[in-house]
Amino acid sequence: MMKVAYTGWTWITSHEPEAAKHLLEQSFRECKFLGYDYVENFAFIRDYYAEDPQELVQLAKDCGVNLCNLYGHFTFDVEKSLETAKQQIDFLAEIGGKWYNCQNGGFGDDGPSERPTNPEMVDKMCEITNRLGEYAKEKGITVCFHPHYGTCVFSQSDIDYFAAHTNPEYVSFCLDTAHTTLAGICPVELIHQYGSRIAYMHLKDVDTYALSKAEGPQKMGSFRALGHGTVNFPAVKAALEEEGFDGVLCVELYRPEVCNFHSAEVSRIYIRDVLGL
Repeated sequence: MMKVAYTGWTWITSHEPEAAKHLLEQSFRECKFLGYDYVENFAFIRDYYAEDPQELVQLAKDCGVNLCNLYGHFTFDVEKSLETAKQQIDFLAEIGGKWYNCQNGGFGDDGPSERPTNPEMVDKMCEITNRLGEYAKEKGITVCFHPHYGTCVFSQSDIDYFAAHTNPEYVSFCLDTAHTTLAGICPVELIHQYGSRIAYMHLKDVDTYALSKAEGPQKMGSFRALGHGTVNFPAVKAALEEEGFDGVLCVELYRPEVCNFHSAEVSRIYIRDVLGL
């Protein structure tokens, strides 16, 4: 059965360790209150708990949530990216997580119609994820690459190139309904194209009117809580079911319309009442 999660990194507005820990706890408790049993966060939270991973394990247990995923970012320095990511994988294994989302950290704000696929850039992402995926698999963790606006893997041709040059045994996808929409790709069609390789999903809606008025990175300002845009989530869910998906549906919003709690609440009600989860 599909699992429902919410991302908590938007709560963490301070990187002072004690303040960040307090905000992380707040995100756990609010997500649990709203009915999210699973949560994810950026891999930088490792910095706060590297000396005692069990402190984080106990916090999640006390709050009643499963911290199932960490989300890392790569540069084009293959060896340095691998060194950092392996540390994050080791930490994720210690805290009992099962998925590791990852993406290129970004190189600009060009949209898919403004640039061709850059094989040299994508090849580096392929090398990192192939090697990291093999390492992670030995620890029971699935590496899920996230196509993302403003990075070298975003458009349909980028995704196809990446898929063709990565090993399905080691590298899965985290598809995002909003970034897919920004790329001009139908999420349902992409799910059917890569169904067997999708291990994780990011859900967010898109206000297509706001998108039509935006330029550059402001396009991501069109992302909305579920039900506040035009993404056909019932069709997304049906496509995932047809493909046998039983992973995580994680709501992720960069810029909450009001506050984190409000967006998480609106989205959870939508998932319950419209998607039946």
